[in-house]
Amino acid sequence: MTQNIDDRAINTLRMLALDAVQKANSGHPGTPMGFASPAYVLWSEYLRINPKDPAWPNRDRFVLSAGHASMLLYGFLHLFGYGLELEDLRSFRQWGSRTPGHPEYGHTVGVETTTGPLGQGFSNAVGMAMALRYAGGIFNRPDFSILDPRVFVVAGDGDMMEGISNEAASLAGHQGLSNLICLYDDNHISIDGSTRLAFTEEVGDRFLALKWSVRYVGDGNDREEVRAALSWATDPNLQMGGEADTPKLIVIRTHIGFGSPKYQDTAHAHGSALGAEEVLNTKRNLGWPETPDFLVPDDVRAHFETLSREKSRAQALWQETLKKYGEAHPDLLALWKEWMSGDALGRPVLETYPPYPADPKGLATRQAFGEALQVASKELPALWGGSADLAPSNNTLIKGEVDCQKGTPTGKNLHFGVREHAMGGVLNGMSLTGMVRPYGGTFLVFSDYMRGSMRLSALMHQPVLFVLTHDSIGLGEDGPTHQPVEHLAGLRTIPGMTVYRPGDANETVQSLSVILADRTGPACLVLSRQKVPTLPVPPDVVRKGVETGAYVVRDTGENPRLLLVASGSELGLLWEVQERLKERNVPTRLVSVPSINRLRRQPPEASERAFPSDLPRVLVEAAHPMGWYPYARPGDLVIGMETFGASAPAERLMEAFGFTPEAVLSRIENHWPDMAFR
Repeated sequence: MTQNIDDRAINTLRMLALDAVQKANSGHPGTPMGFASPAYVLWSEYLRINPKDPAWPNRDRFVLSAGHASMLLYGFLHLFGYGLELEDLRSFRQWGSRTPGHPEYGHTVGVETTTGPLGQGFSNAVGMAMALRYAGGIFNRPDFSILDPRVFVVAGDGDMMEGISNEAASLAGHQGLSNLICLYDDNHISIDGSTRLAFTEEVGDRFLALKWSVRYVGDGNDREEVRAALSWATDPNLQMGGEADTPKLIVIRTHIGFGSPKYQDTAHAHGSALGAEEVLNTKRNLGWPETPDFLVPDDVRAHFETLSREKSRAQALWQETLKKYGEAHPDLLALWKEWMSGDALGRPVLETYPPYPADPKGLATRQAFGEALQVASKELPALWGGSADLAPSNNTLIKGEVDCQKGTPTGKNLHFGVREHAMGGVLNGMSLTGMVRPYGGTFLVFSDYMRGSMRLSALMHQPVLFVLTHDSIGLGEDGPTHQPVEHLAGLRTIPGMTVYRPGDANETVQSLSVILADRTGPACLVLSRQKVPTLPVPPDVVRKGVETGAYVVRDTGENPRLLLVASGSELGLLWEVQERLKERNVPTRLVSVPSINRLRRQPPEASERAFPSDLPRVLVEAAHPMGWYPYARPGDLVIGMETFGASAPAERLMEAFGFTPEAVLSRIENHWPDMAFR
């Protein structure tokens, strides 16, 4: 134990990871051991944080995209005083622990985002950098800079292999995100063995082509070399040419499982406990006491406490700057306080939006959304987003506003390019900053490309709005490759995701308003390409119906004999079916279900009011019917899509697949031959 304090601090991080994984007999010790040294230089010398106030708005963000290395992050959170105790490290990966196998946002203080699926953290970091730059552009002034955080992301070989990271890196390079710095842990090992089994590209060259600036560190244990690279990445005065206007990649050669005589530089060190004997051998090899386990030497603890106190001073200085900023710019300070209160991120909007008049021809729900979005963008100043190269189709463009580009970072219209997977991850990162309320649009069928990001959005309870248009075979001629069938059922099953499929223009407006007032989790707003009729339903009835998830649109008699249930564009279809049955003296009840997810969260009596138990039911949706079966009883009729669509005009497809009034009436008559429909 003759090492200097920095070496002892680094070995403390290594040994905490080694002991935690060994005690759990589960986990990934290799990366924490191999990357402890460069991470220590970053955390001790460059990262602007305040462990006493982890939510300080102007803090730097640290993203561990290589989330399997969670014990490295937990070691820092413990040593810097974020509230993790040694007992939390001892319960690594156990039930009820604050140290789960991969970092979870909202579960452990100091964790900025949930990571584990590789590449997601990288794309989150891009979104964070974009949102922080955007908000900084709104609030900063030449005489005062109150929001200028950097985003540091640690990514491994697996992150670099995943396609989402390339999509996100391409967008970051195009946007010139100079506040984004990636430390690439280039340790040459994956689960299968050497990365050369499947990964032989020059990552640095790829990032240069993506308009990043790149530096190399030949030995991650050489703190001077790491320090020089981080100084270059964070100080524009050290950057050459156009480097100051680019994101930075630092390629750091490390050795996975560093210090283990048997398993250093092997795949075994990646994701397995080293075993009791090798743990002892590693401690001996690194000059560390064999006992006790989870050792934090007194001088190391005191060292980190000193570092923590020093870092808290940055916020104290910032508070002084904020006070002077308010004196010079009182209007901006008032807006800042509104922003930080969360009021700019979510509140009821569109309450005075005039209802669309009843119209049998109507308009596409995507069009109604686009018109409502113009108003919402003005009412909710932090609302910010765009589309994956489909803005004219998704109607996500804010009229009269400029595009967000490198030279216009506060432009209201974001262009994600044809990068759905990255868009989902970027939207999550944007939301996680707490600075913006993000939305992103694509076709419903392409939600497959960002399903992993959407799942994490729900896991983290982030209020991201996914605008998903072209919602059924009704999109027509583009054919089955573009016609979603199983997507609604799949999205509705994601815990915490709320899917809205409004049936007409007024349901669309109210759905958007309800979504923007709710900050508890993500939402999918699923919209039609084709026109649908606007129904004559009072606005207050529609609003309450959207909030509860289902409501009675119309009864055509005092004693309905049949219950007609639909969502989305099929609501207008059943309105016409109801009209036909009314002509035959068959009274019915029409129920709209704009959100099955919201309906499921209501008490049982809410469903009972909309779905009387004594009525036979017809449930119709031009999608896979799986999600409707819980609302169908034995003998009820469920009409949906259990095949792919086809390429043809929408009207012909609806006819061919049985979504016309005549076809639905025929199905009803055949299903209940004893019921008098004539």
